[in-house]
Amino acid sequence: MKLAIVTAYPPSKVTLNEYAYHLVKQFRQKEAVTELVLLTDRTEGAKDIEFTEDGCKITIKECWSFNSYKNLFSVTKALNTTKPDAVLFNLQFMKFGDKKIAAALGLMLPLVCKLKKIPNIVLLHNILEEVDLGSAGFTSNKIMQKIYGFIGTSLTKLILKADIVAVTMQKYVNILEIKYLSPNVKLIPHGTFEIPEEPNYRLPKGPLQIMTFGKFGTYKKVEGMIEAVEMVRAKTGLDLEVVIAGTDNPNVPGYLAKVEEDYKHVPQVRFTGYVEEHEVPTLFNESAVVVFPYTSTTGSSGVLHQAGSYGKAVVMPDLGDLALLVKDEGYRGEFFEPTSVESLASAIEAIVTDEAYRVKLSKINYDAATAHPMSQITDMYLEHFQDIIDEKRITFPNVNAAAQKVSY
Repeated sequence: MKLAIVTAYPPSKVTLNEYAYHLVKQFRQKEAVTELVLLTDRTEGAKDIEFTEDGCKITIKECWSFNSYKNLFSVTKALNTTKPDAVLFNLQFMKFGDKKIAAALGLMLPLVCKLKKIPNIVLLHNILEEVDLGSAGFTSNKIMQKIYGFIGTSLTKLILKADIVAVTMQKYVNILEIKYLSPNVKLIPHGTFEIPEEPNYRLPKGPLQIMTFGKFGTYKKVEGMIEAVEMVRAKTGLDLEVVIAGTDNPNVPGYLAKVEEDYKHVPQVRFTGYVEEHEVPTLFNESAVVVFPYTSTTGSSGVLHQAGSYGKAVVMPDLGDLALLVKDEGYRGEFFEPTSVESLASAIEAIVTDEAYRVKLSKINYDAATAHPMSQITDMYLEHFQDIIDEKRITFPNVNAAAQKVSY
């Protein structure tokens, strides 16, 4: 199978690029995949395809740009040129831009594939029905929220024109099936990027690192986390370091620089900036606790799966999709009220003052993460692609003749 993936890809700063990296890493090792065609955004640096494992050929076509109105046409042209047997879209609603028209035009691409009779699956990481538009940085205006809701419903209907829409949570399946009467929605878990050997759960000497990881400024804010750690320091006398790993959300440029300036009087607060892929293991391994300082959620959390894979205790807000993930996939952590610094401080304190409890949570989360490795997730996509190909072979016997039967 010649498989195309439409996605942002490292060194891109567009959302979901890291997820794409791990999809590619696993797909290229599958016997069923003879070539991967990456239809990616344009970046200044070279794409990161230097893998240590052997795998199939990878072809890169940089054919779209964030907020470009030409993406629908440039990606379609790339599909015509590369002639893939199947296409996987790695999407969320703002994938192709934060301007409404640019975003909407990009999201028409699954329909283009459907019209061309190219087997296609959309991996949809979030659904607007479950996004708090105010907290997530879209709009707090009630009228605009209704407009966004209408636009979101229309775009969802477009996306559902795909052969299959894969979502990462059962709740999303239920909503799409009930609201849109869609029979083509499938549950495929988020998966865990890397499954290192089980850690020893010991921490390096020095201060206990309280870490958060992501793009900050909208519904992910770090001021409360800094203040909470200050409270725990004052109460316990523990040597704690705050590690804020990541960058600004594109919608809030300058956010972290302002936080750094506002809290420069607070000792042991470290801002790492953008974290390269090879730096991720060290970042997690050296952390005592991973904190999710969110006021809202917009989908399944890749950071939670990463934290689990490195055997880390986590502190999470008791809301939305994170709470569901804990229930559905077996993660454990300390919960806090999203708007309460005191509640966050208590959750952090419960872990850093009890080594046995920290290790217990870490082991539970490692076990949860190892239940869904990315190798298993990519097998699920290949199985669904084969079902689509088989169905199209019967319905359109002269189309996609080049697509070979997948073997596992």
